[in-house]
Amino acid sequence: MHCAYIGLGSNLESPVAQVRQALDELGGLPLSTLVAQSSLYATPPVGPQDQPDFINAVAVIKTALSPLALLDQLQALEQRHRRQRLRHWGPRTLDLDLLLYGQQTIERPRLKVPHPYMHERAFVLVPLAEVASAVGKQPLMLHQQTLAHWLTQIDHTAIKRLSNADAR
Repeated sequence: MHCAYIGLGSNLESPVAQVRQALDELGGLPLSTLVAQSSLYATPPVGPQDQPDFINAVAVIKTALSPLALLDQLQALEQRHRRQRLRHWGPRTLDLDLLLYGQQTIERPRLKVPHPYMHERAFVLVPLAEVASAVGKQPLMLHQQTLAHWLTQIDHTAIKRLSNADAR
């Protein structure tokens, strides 16, 4: 079994509900078990600013799926949520990114792990730090640095953790 970290995001069609449902569905992936999930966070969009804010989270699963088989499952889940890829960094009902897969580095045309931009994005690092502390005792390494290092390098003032009432 491998420990995989998955970033979730939505800013269309009831984003809180989209992310909550996707978290539930991650627990039902074949040969996989959901072991942790972060709080939900509201964040401004990256890229085009003419779109609603996002709801983001990070989930951790234990899986026997290969990295590409897991990617296929994540993309099928996005499609069940009617994901459309109309423009780069545009609005979406659901975005699922495979952030980390064990300690593996993967360079494939369809998949790069660790996710190439995760260390630059507060909407990934803040919820990732939340679940990483709950899951493992060893510090997570991202692009040859610790997660704690990357957290000091980014501005995370715009990311807001949702209260339990807001996250419903």
